[in-house]
Amino acid sequence: MKRVGLAALFFAALFVGWELLYRSGFWSPVLLPSPLVVGRYLWEATVDGSLLSATLVTVKRLFLGYVFGLLLGLPLGLLTARFRVLADTLGLLALGLQALPSVCWVPLALLWFGQTEAAMFFVVVMGTLWSVIIATDNGVRNVPPIYARAARTMGSSGLHTWLWVIFPAALPFIVGGMKQGWAFAWRSLMAAEIYVTILSGFGLGHLLHYGRELNAMEQVIGIMLVLLLIGLLADKIFFSPWERFLHRRWGTAK
Repeated sequence: MKRVGLAALFFAALFVGWELLYRSGFWSPVLLPSPLVVGRYLWEATVDGSLLSATLVTVKRLFLGYVFGLLLGLPLGLLTARFRVLADTLGLLALGLQALPSVCWVPLALLWFGQTEAAMFFVVVMGTLWSVIIATDNGVRNVPPIYARAARTMGSSGLHTWLWVIFPAALPFIVGGMKQGWAFAWRSLMAAEIYVTILSGFGLGHLLHYGRELNAMEQVIGIMLVLLLIGLLADKIFFSPWERFLHRRWGTAK
């Protein structure tokens, strides 16, 4: 309860500070609208359905690309950890491409796939894949070798050892990589939606872009707050429970 109270106090202070900064006239109201104006935009966008529709489109794109990136990245990460030749080739490529800014994939996606959902899908997968490969590879390499030796003395070998001993032991690292992959995928999708217009569905990135074009800062800030909320909910609902469970499972919980 104390932590909740402190968090509420902190965000209340942010709200009051924002309102005071708006009233000070330091910035033009066009550039820094009042939090009440932003709240009004969010309410109107919710009532007319545009905010919900854009959120569903964005979350769907993110989910599909992210899941595909996971399904592709996990086995590739295991293979790079198992075979030295893949570590020196695919692993090195993943390390380099992970540092590539997400927006760099957008022109390539446009040239290859045009203004289609496939372009969005490609950008999200590229944002997810490399972090997952690197995290899986690092996780497997950090598993104490005694685990595999103990498993072999009890009759485990080959694929069974990898699936039931090494992979579970590497999960704390892998979940960290999944969380990082989610963040990169999220940024990649926003970059794609800002630069790629698809008539089949307007996402949150499109609303952000149109707010900038129309100098509607209440729309820009409102969509940014929605993106922040989605990111926090994803962490609290999906990743934090996994991390707590794994810390308890491996005896590293504080």
